[in-house]
Amino acid sequence: MIDGILTGLQTAFTPINLMMVFVGCLAGTFIGMLPGLGPVSAIALMIPITYGFDPASGLILIAGVYYGAVFGGSTSAILINAPGVSGAVVTAFDGYPLAQSGQAGKALAIAAYCSFAGGTIGAVLLLVFVPFLAKISLSFQSADYFALMLFGCTAIAAFSGKGQVLKAILMTLFGLMLATVGEDPSGIQRFTFDQPDLYDGISFLLLSMATFALAEALMVVLKGSAATTKAAVKETLGSLKLTRAEAADIAPSVGRSSLVGFLVGILPGAGATIASFLAYGMERNIASAEQKQAFGKGSHRGLAAPETANNAASTGSFVPLLTLGIPGSATTAVMLGALLSYGVQPGPRLYVDNPAVFWSVIISMYVGNVILLVLNLPLIPYISKLLRLRPQLLTPIILFLSLMGVYLVSFNAFDLKMMVVIGTIAVVIRILEYPVAPLLLGFILGGMMEDNLRRALLIWDGSYAFLWQRPITATIVAITILTLLAPAIASLRGRRAARTLDRLEE
Repeated sequence: MIDGILTGLQTAFTPINLMMVFVGCLAGTFIGMLPGLGPVSAIALMIPITYGFDPASGLILIAGVYYGAVFGGSTSAILINAPGVSGAVVTAFDGYPLAQSGQAGKALAIAAYCSFAGGTIGAVLLLVFVPFLAKISLSFQSADYFALMLFGCTAIAAFSGKGQVLKAILMTLFGLMLATVGEDPSGIQRFTFDQPDLYDGISFLLLSMATFALAEALMVVLKGSAATTKAAVKETLGSLKLTRAEAADIAPSVGRSSLVGFLVGILPGAGATIASFLAYGMERNIASAEQKQAFGKGSHRGLAAPETANNAASTGSFVPLLTLGIPGSATTAVMLGALLSYGVQPGPRLYVDNPAVFWSVIISMYVGNVILLVLNLPLIPYISKLLRLRPQLLTPIILFLSLMGVYLVSFNAFDLKMMVVIGTIAVVIRILEYPVAPLLLGFILGGMMEDNLRRALLIWDGSYAFLWQRPITATIVAITILTLLAPAIASLRGRRAARTLDRLEE
């Protein structure tokens, strides 16, 4: 292992590979800022360019584009409520309100620092524990994934205000319903209404852009002159500096979210989006009653948690890719294709047969995170000038970016019509004060829950005994039940305390 790390250091720090890291990070950052494109499109464009490169150099460039896009995806989410990548959807929950309150600089700075911390901690964990983590990833079966997705659904409490748990549950169910549209795993069409464009289901990109970017633009139009007054407040960039108290406040969140993000990232099929939702939910659930009130309104912890988790998960996703040859997401699937095109076979013997490729990619991640931080912090004053655009100019830009971002992925006009319909529904949902985030959470988890439940039932001959007979599954289910019961227990304790006080006063 030490010999492999030394070989990786020599490979990663050659001038050509350092340049590859820089170019990849720079390209990825700007691609990540553009809503709709995302790292998959960027990596697909990079593969033909890297055919003549050494395998290590080509993969270092592609990896740089990947985590550069995740790093940069938060910018548009914070400034215009249009997440550049799906992993930045949760960033908008608190990042956008911070920008609206005149703290865009601080929000972008927190995102940059936390992205750096998450990526760096993930790279260190990857460097130290990669062989051991590969074995953990292999031990997970369909039953365990189903239990994990079930646990993810308990995060709905994190996206609902006081007294809105029922609304959050309804929105989660709505998201689960939308996830059933299209072809099921057995090949049967469901809820497509004989419309061929729905055979593949609804795209998450389409849903997220419609419920956030498009709905936000429509809300600005509906508010009219009120939005213009609000725009005057958000013109100021605000300070980029974090006080010691603010840094101390988010530090525990960064540590916890790095670990959660990395562990979720090593599980094939989970990815940065689920990691960011879980980290956000965890942070809100363990926050004090006073801190919970700030979530969704500009909480520093609410911004730090998803930004840390999605970058740590991006690093963790290289564990199944490099050690097992299993792509955990669409992005890593494209990267697997790139590896095979270089003549490199990923799997358990990769770090034995090709130590230069394996270890140089891991080491380049740390270098890349340093480069991303150095690149992004000086650019914040220039990027934030988007805030100075008047609503009359900013709204058409948001509409154009969101609609074209979805169209350039599918080149299907039906998706634009669907996006307008969903955007209109999202506006009604917002007016009725229903939380939108649980809808996205239910949609993300719905498909994976169904697939893994089907596989688990096939393995166990239709019996649900896997929920308590497998130790890993039983543990996750127990944690899920405790998480669901926690709010009820807290409510009962509050009532008892109130009754006790009333008795003492009497």
